[in-house]
Amino acid sequence: MPARDNPTARQARLGAELRKLREAAGKTAREAAGLLSTDQAKISHIESGRIGVSVERLTRLATFYSCDDAALIDSLCAIATEHRGQFWWDEYRGRLAPGFLDIAELEHHATRMRSMQSVNIPGIFQTEEYARAIYRGHTPALPPDEVDTRVEHRMRRRSVLERATPPHFTAVIHEAALRMRFGGRKVARTQLEYLITVSEWPNVDVRVLPFTCEDFIEATQPVLYANGVVPQLDTVQIDSAFGGRFLDAEVELKRYRALLDTAERASLGTEDSRNLIHHIAREL
Repeated sequence: MPARDNPTARQARLGAELRKLREAAGKTAREAAGLLSTDQAKISHIESGRIGVSVERLTRLATFYSCDDAALIDSLCAIATEHRGQFWWDEYRGRLAPGFLDIAELEHHATRMRSMQSVNIPGIFQTEEYARAIYRGHTPALPPDEVDTRVEHRMRRRSVLERATPPHFTAVIHEAALRMRFGGRKVARTQLEYLITVSEWPNVDVRVLPFTCEDFIEATQPVLYANGVVPQLDTVQIDSAFGGRFLDAEVELKRYRALLDTAERASLGTEDSRNLIHHIAREL
C-alpha cells in the first residue's frame, strides 16, 4: 500500500500516540521495526500517519511497549479500523481542503466539546445564511460553487448534535460576536434567534461573555476543546484566517482547559446569557 501524502488529523494522531507509547517505553524505532519484521522507515511512516497499521500489529506494539491501558488500546484500535468513505465528510474529499474534513471528524468522535468565540457564532450553530455571509466575505473572493460547498458542509456538521446520544457542547461566546451583523440585520437576527433555540437543547450550554466583564481578557483566537473517548485523545483546535491547528501535547491541553474554565466562570449563566441574546436580537 502506498504511503498517504495527506493523512487526516485522526490518522496522524494514531501514529503520534504510538510514538508516545514507544518513547515512554524507552524503545527505539529500530526495535519496533524488528518486532514487526519490517524496516525502520515503515515505523516512521506509521508514526506519522502516512501508512496505516492493523489491529494485530497495533496490539503487538502495545504489548512490546508494556502499555496496559486497555481503554487507550481499544480506542487506538478503533481508529485503526476506520477507512476512507466510511463517514459523510469523505464525500467532500477533493472538493474542500483537508482542514474542513478534519474538523468534522474531530466533532464526530468527540464525547464532549467546549468552545470560545470572540467574533463569530460557533460554526456548528450557524444558520445557512449567516455562514454564507461569512464565506462571501472571504479575501480573496471565493467562487460561488466553493461558497455553496463550504456552506453545505458546515450545515451537515450540525448532525453531530442531533443524533440519539449527542456530545455535550458548552459554548462561551463574547458579546462582540453577538453584535456582529454579518449578512445584514435580518440575517443576524435570524442567527441570534436560532442560537436561542439551540441554547435550549439539553446537550447544549451557551454562555455569553459580556462587554461588562472585567475579569477575563484573553478572548482572541477561536478555541475548540474536544474530549476524546479517553483523555489521551483530547484535542484542541485553534482556528484562524490562515487555517486551523490541532494541539494534543498535555501542556497545551492543560493550558486550554484552564483558559476555558476561566472563561466559563467569567461568563453569564445560561438563563442570563439567553436573555442577553434575546435583548440583542430585539435591537436589530
